[in-house]
Amino acid sequence: MTETTPAVVDDETYDVTRSVLIRAHRSAVWEAITAPELITEWFGDTATFDRLDVGGKGVFGWAHYGDIPVEIVEIIEPAVFAFRWANHLTKDGDTLVRFTLDEVADGTLLRVVESGFDRLNCGDERRRGHAEDNREGWDAELDELVAFLEKQDSV
Repeated sequence: MTETTPAVVDDETYDVTRSVLIRAHRSAVWEAITAPELITEWFGDTATFDRLDVGGKGVFGWAHYGDIPVEIVEIIEPAVFAFRWANHLTKDGDTLVRFTLDEVADGTLLRVVESGFDRLNCGDERRRGHAEDNREGWDAELDELVAFLEKQDSV
């Protein structure tokens, strides 16, 4: 399996960033982050989109966290996929998750940036807590994505 580094939280903006090298073709990585039936292999228990286009709405669901509504805000196949999501339980606002996919010699470099924590409707301590929780989530979920894709497709 590819060695990966953990996600980091920016001390000023609380943006969460993680890059992983996946030994799989970019088209396979693209499918895994945009096709609901593949998203559930690595990210949550359920996933739906009404359409895969800007303005498309969807839901990611977890048994322990509930359903999180999402809205697609950017899509440039097969290089960029971005959505806004908000945890309805906290009512603190939404954040932007942006995936970028670059072809490299060994496969695909996937970069995830989750931003907007600095604009949440809560204090700094809670913003930092949300960012840290999601940093831990991106570490776990992207490790699952790498494992899933590398057993499916190799470069």
